[in-house]
Amino acid sequence: MHIRPETSADIDAIHSLTEAAFGQPEEARLIDMLRADGDAAISLIAEDKDQIIGHVLFSPMAAPVRTLGLGPLSVSPDHQKQGIGAALVRHGLAQAQREGWQASFVLGNPAYYSRFGYSVDLAKDFTNQFAGPYFMALELAAGALKTPFAVSYAPAFAKL
Repeated sequence: MHIRPETSADIDAIHSLTEAAFGQPEEARLIDMLRADGDAAISLIAEDKDQIIGHVLFSPMAAPVRTLGLGPLSVSPDHQKQGIGAALVRHGLAQAQREGWQASFVLGNPAYYSRFGYSVDLAKDFTNQFAGPYFMALELAAGALKTPFAVSYAPAFAKL
């Protein structure tokens, strides 16, 4: 398996992969809208034998510090539970740190995302339309999330 940035040649395959992974078109449409809006800050694919088997997207969030939202994360149904999603998240977070992003939020399963350092407790005082038991935060730069603030996902999220 190899992880690399997406290219324009990957767009159709990413769309199909995401629909298959989620069993519905909404997340694939979200990726298309984020990309069209210029809000695909980090978009990585995992490929094996020239086949795209996973994808992760991070988009900028409105916040007083440089913040990314993680998601969607998709892995082909026949390649799930093999560590592909985890590898994509780790590569994406490492790239985010190299690029100077200070924080990341995700809306998802705490049992899964806590392995990367995301925390429901850290996110609980931050204002967001999705705040609750599945909203998690991760500090990428020391002190970035010391003081709670309002944080909003990219506009495409509100269009779904």
